[in-house]
Order: sequence, then C-alpha cells, then structure tokens
Amino acid sequence: MADIARLAGVSVSTVSRALAGSTLVNAETRERIAELARSLKYSINVGAQNLRLGHNNTVAVIVPYDPQTRQHLSDPFFLSLIGSLADALTERGHDMLLTRVDADRLDQAAGLYHTGRAMGIVLVGQWHHHDQLNAMAVQGVPFVVWGAQLPQQLYATVGGDNRAGGRLATAHLLASGARRVLFMGDPELPEIGLRLQGYADAHAQAGVPADAQLVRPVPFVTEAIQQEVRSLRERHIGFDAVFAASDLMAMTVISALRQAGLHLPEDVRVVGYDDIALAAHFHPSLSTVRQPIDTAGQALVRSLLSQLAGERVQSILLDTELVVRDSSRAAAASAPCAA
Repeated sequence: MADIARLAGVSVSTVSRALAGSTLVNAETRERIAELARSLKYSINVGAQNLRLGHNNTVAVIVPYDPQTRQHLSDPFFLSLIGSLADALTERGHDMLLTRVDADRLDQAAGLYHTGRAMGIVLVGQWHHHDQLNAMAVQGVPFVVWGAQLPQQLYATVGGDNRAGGRLATAHLLASGARRVLFMGDPELPEIGLRLQGYADAHAQAGVPADAQLVRPVPFVTEAIQQEVRSLRERHIGFDAVFAASDLMAMTVISALRQAGLHLPEDVRVVGYDDIALAAHFHPSLSTVRQPIDTAGQALVRSLLSQLAGERVQSILLDTELVVRDSSRAAAASAPCAA
C-alpha cells in the first residue's frame, strides 16, 4: 500500500480509502489508484482487514486428522457434510474456511478464532477428546460440533440419533432371522459407542443373547477391517449378519466376504451406516442407516450463529432412518458363517 501511495503521490490513508471504494476520494484518484494496484498485483488481506476492523464473516469448518486411521477429506461422508455446510453458509452470506487439526489436539481449533481468522468454528466429530472441547467452551470460543451428546458436556452438538440408529440396524437384522450379528467399529469414538449401545438394546428387546466375541473394535482402516474378517473365519467364529459402523466399512466387509466365497444376503446379511450416495449403487445395494445430512448443515450453522448472537443454545438430536436394500433383504435360512 505504501508503494501505491508513493507512485500515486498520495498518502497511505488515501490509498486505503480508495481501495475500499470510499467517496471521500474523488473518482479520478480512485481509478488511478485501482490501476496501480492492478499493475502491482495488489490484493487485500481479508483476514488482516477483518482483524483490524473488528469483524469477520468467515466460519472455519474443521475435519480433524487422525494419523492412525488417515481418513481423508475425500471420505464420502465428510464430503457430503462439508457440502451441506457450504450451502448453509453461502445462503447466509458467510465464507467457509476448510481446514484440519490433529485429532489428538482438538483444542488447536481455538487458534482460528483467537487470531481472527474465523468468527466461529464447526468441528466434525469429537474423536477421543471430549475434555479438550469442554476446555474450549470454558474459554468462550464459539463453536458447534457434529457429534454425540455426552455426559457433562459444556458445548453444543448437532448429530444423528446414533443409539436409535444402531438399534434400528440390529433389530432389522434380527427380525430378518439373523442370530449372530457381528458389530464392527471403534466404540471409543463417541458416535460409534452409541451405535454399539443401540446394538445391545436391540438384542435385549428381541430376547437374543449378544455374544461378546462378535463385538469387534475395528478402526476405519481398510487393511484392519479385511484382517478382522479373515481372523474371525480362521478362528471359526460364526456370524450370519454384520452391522458395520459406516458404509465404507460395510463395503470393505462385503468385499472381504466375497473373496472368501460367500454370497450376500444368502450367507451373510450386512447393514452399514450413513447412507452415502454410493450405497444405493453398490452391488449388492447396501442397506444402511441414513444420517440426516441434508438438514445437518443448516442445523449446525443455525446453532453457531445463535451462539454468536449471544443466545444460549442446546444440543440437537436429529432423527435417523433405516434404508433397507439388497444386502440385508431376508434370504433363505442358512448356517452361521464360519471358516
């Protein structure tokens, strides 16, 4: 800006006003300054400007990065949720800053607010650090989390009813005739833990004992999922259905079962979770629990903007829905899958 002022023969403050479109600077001078700015490839640092002026219009959307699972932003569920958030923010005239933080240091997200880069934060998932999110809330950082409602929670969440979703998926498999339902997922993640509770609820309601050997704490890693299926078969642990904690996990399970020469749903029935777009086009088409992604972005943005307006916000639980497709439709009775 000082270079432009020197070349135009005006003060830096005049350049600042001209680039902001102020009518206090005559039209001829504004145009001359604009032309100089273009020739020097000058652009305004919006973040610095917002910090100086004390206002901001940017919401940071953070998808934590877990070096153990290495889930990428290309994960279909993440993409769907990010798209829903982008639409909701655009409709309200806000910009979106998409970034990542270490899943073990969720509290680093607060830096985006404290440095003025973002007016507020939407965090996708609690991961393993509910305590760090409570600490951010105590600091007064405006943020909302896509995740589960947990005890002693000091921050707002928006999320699907994971316990009900887990109950729907498992009850459907038991009602279809399955008696040994395998659960696959990492229950240390709050949302997955609630899905496991729903799995247990459905067994209790159906009067079917749940075999502890069939609860497999598997991370969202393709190789780990494939190895788990191989291990179960090698150890002759039989199962006639699978409830997987995500659609991608369910698809990996199906591929592993096929490689073992099994057929779906004749030998094993499978239900996933999320209802990503690919689920309907997979072969066989995947039964799943639908997350309310279409409304999720709107609910998250409303919650955050309400906080910024000084309102006390409550966590929101969105309904989940079972979508039955070919992977779990009732088939002729068969013996539990075993090696």
